[in-house]
Amino acid sequence: MSAHAAPTKRLTLGDLAAKKQSGEPIVMVTAYDFPSAQIVEEAGVDLVLVGDSAAMTVLGYDSTVPVTIDEMLMLTKAVRRGIEKPLLVGDLPFGSYEASDELALATAQRFIKEAGVDLIKIERGGTTVDRARALVNAGIPVVGHVGLTPQTATSLGGYRAQGRTADAALAVIEDALALQDAGVSVLVIEAVPSEVTAALAPLLRIPLIGIGAGADADGQVLVFHDLLGIYAGGVAKFVKPYADVRGVSVAGVQAYADEVRDGVYPAPEHGYGMPEAEAARLRELLAAR
Repeated sequence: MSAHAAPTKRLTLGDLAAKKQSGEPIVMVTAYDFPSAQIVEEAGVDLVLVGDSAAMTVLGYDSTVPVTIDEMLMLTKAVRRGIEKPLLVGDLPFGSYEASDELALATAQRFIKEAGVDLIKIERGGTTVDRARALVNAGIPVVGHVGLTPQTATSLGGYRAQGRTADAALAVIEDALALQDAGVSVLVIEAVPSEVTAALAPLLRIPLIGIGAGADADGQVLVFHDLLGIYAGGVAKFVKPYADVRGVSVAGVQAYADEVRDGVYPAPEHGYGMPEAEAARLRELLAAR
C-alpha cells in the first residue's frame, strides 16, 4: 500500500497550483482505455494524459503522426469513463491545430464537448504560442509541451534530447516562457538536460512536469505502457520500469495455451451442469429425433 495519500476529491487547477506552491510533487501518467484509466485512478495520480503516444503503444503506428482526431477522441472518451478524481488532459494530434487559431479552437472544443477533458495539450513553441493564446482566450485550459516534441521529432533530428548546447537550451526556455505568457496552465518539458529544467523551473509561475528532464520539475509524467513494461518497443533512457506486465501476460497466455493443448483446461469445475433428470430427458429427446 502506498505511503502517500491519494486524492479524495476531484482535483482542480487550483490544487495543482497549491502543490507547486507547497513543493508537493505532481504525478502525471498516460492512459488510453477504460481499464488503464481505472488503474491510474485507483493508484491516485493527479493528472491523466491521453497522449498521442497511443498511436504507437495502442494502435501500432510507427510514430505519433498518423493518429487521427477520431481515434484520439475514442480513446479519450474511454478514459473519461474510467476516472473521476484526476484532471484529464486531451492531446491534440498532429495536423489538428497548427494551421490556424480557428482550427485549434474547433478541435479543442470537440475534445471538451465529446470527451469531457479538463485541459488540452499542444506541442512546441513558435506559432503554437499563438494557438495556445487563442485557446486560453476562449476559456480553454492548456498544457504546453517543450523540449522533445514527438509530433515534430523529424525536424528536431529524431527522438533525441534537446537543449544540449547553451543556445539550444535558451531556445527551449524561451519557448516555455512564451507559452506561460500566453496563459497555459501547465507545462511539460521532455528530454532535456537536467540543467535546463533547473534553470527554467524558478522562472515559471505554473507547474512544470518533466519527462526525461531531471528532478527539478514540479512533477513527473511517464507513459503507462513504459512504466509497466507492457510495450514491446524500445524505451527511452529516462524510463524506469516498475513492473513487467508484458512478461507476466505472455507467461499467462502461454500457460493457458499449453493447458488447452494438453487437455487440462477446461476441467469439470470450469463448466456448467444440468440436473440429471434434465440430462436424461435431453437424451430421450435426441434419441427420438
